[in-house]
This record gives sequence, C-alpha cells and structure tokens, in this order.
Amino acid sequence: MTRFRNRTAIVTGAGQGIGAATAALLAEQGARVAVVDLRTDRAEAVAREIRDAGGVAAAFGCDVTDEAAVTETTGRVVEEFGGLDILVNNAGITRDNLLFKMGRDDWDSVLATNLTSVYLCCRAAQKYMVEARYGRIVSLSSRSALGARGQANYAAAKAGIQGLTATLAIELGPFGINVNAVAPGYIATAMTAATALRVGSTVEDHQERAAQATPLRRVGQPREVASVIAFLASDEASYVSGQTLYVNGGAR
Repeated sequence: MTRFRNRTAIVTGAGQGIGAATAALLAEQGARVAVVDLRTDRAEAVAREIRDAGGVAAAFGCDVTDEAAVTETTGRVVEEFGGLDILVNNAGITRDNLLFKMGRDDWDSVLATNLTSVYLCCRAAQKYMVEARYGRIVSLSSRSALGARGQANYAAAKAGIQGLTATLAIELGPFGINVNAVAPGYIATAMTAATALRVGSTVEDHQERAAQATPLRRVGQPREVASVIAFLASDEASYVSGQTLYVNGGAR
C-alpha cells in the first residue's frame, strides 16, 4: 500500500505497544519510519522487524523529555530521510497512586514524559513542517483525560494533550499542518498489564473486567489504535484538525 509513499514519520515510544504497532503500520503503507524509544535496543528490534517485512525504518534512542536530545534526534531523522512529514507523539509512562500517596517525583515524571515531551517534539518538528508547508501531528491522549481514580498525574497530562492539540491546530494550520489527538480506552499493552499487576489482579481478569464495562464487550488491540492514527496522519484526513478522537469501544 502506498498511502504514505515518500513520507517520513517519527513515532516516539515506538519500542512496544501502540507505538510499535503504529510504526509497523505506517511502514507497511509506504512511510519511512524513525522508530524512537528511550531504549535503543527496543527501537532497533522494532525497526529490524519493519525492515525484515520489506519496509524502511531506522532506530533512534532518545529521551523525549530532554530538549537537546529531541532537537538533535529530529535533525538526524531529517538528515537521514530527507525531511519530516508525520510526527506521532506516543511516548508515555504511568506512576499511579491516590493523590495523598502520590509523591512529587511521580507527578513530575509523568507530566514530563506524557505532556512536556509532546511540546518538545512538536516544537522541533514544526520547524521542518513549516518550511515544507505540510505536516501531520498526532498525539496520544487517553480516556483517562476524563478522570481516572489513582491517575491524577496521568489524567492531567492526557487532558493537557487535548488542549495543546487544539491550540497547535490553530497556530500551525496556516502552514498546512494538521494536528490531532487519539484517546484510547483500555488497550491490551504492557502498560495495562503492569496496571493489572499493580492492583493485585491477573492480566486476564483485569482485561475481562474492562471488557464487561465496554459496550463492545472486549478490550482494544494496539493495531486498532494504530489504524486511527494512520488515518489522521494521511491525506484522507486533510480537513480534520484540532480534534481528539476516542478509540474506546463505545465506553462513556
């Protein structure tokens, strides 16, 4: 499929889960993909799988909370692939706890990784996109933005992404840059598996409870979120900007 032929994409947090699925799908559809992850070994494993399947990908280790590292990595991607058309801000962590137990370090680290990194990556990417008068930015919010017990830090960060998305759509729209967000519900990833263990549940039981609270009566898969990200990153969504699209099986 050639949906993204001659397009270059950066996907952060692409060493596993939704990020890895998104990197693979964009590559399948013709994009040159920069697989960015804090752990270079995980990024390289995903990039190798993409190349083995016939796609074009390169791995980049980067701490997306580090401004200098983000600027340097973005420049390296542009130098290697000749431009930058798509940015997917997927990097994220959880440090769940009730407010009265939540330490400042857990608040700061979640805000830095889930929200400040999006600001840094968008600011680095827009330089090249503005010059090209073209760009697609898709950031990962979450259903938790609506409120989630034990996730004050994560919910605040993910709600912040929605406000940042709406604002950047206004600022960058005149330069041909579309900015949107995707807000997944319960997706079967390593992150939700870790949450299950944290609350003393098995992964299977945790997923079953989530499924019963979801109108479609199942949890989501990373590829299903990746498909929505790919749509928003494509020219098929050329008149969609400033939006947050929930991918949550109909949960309210």
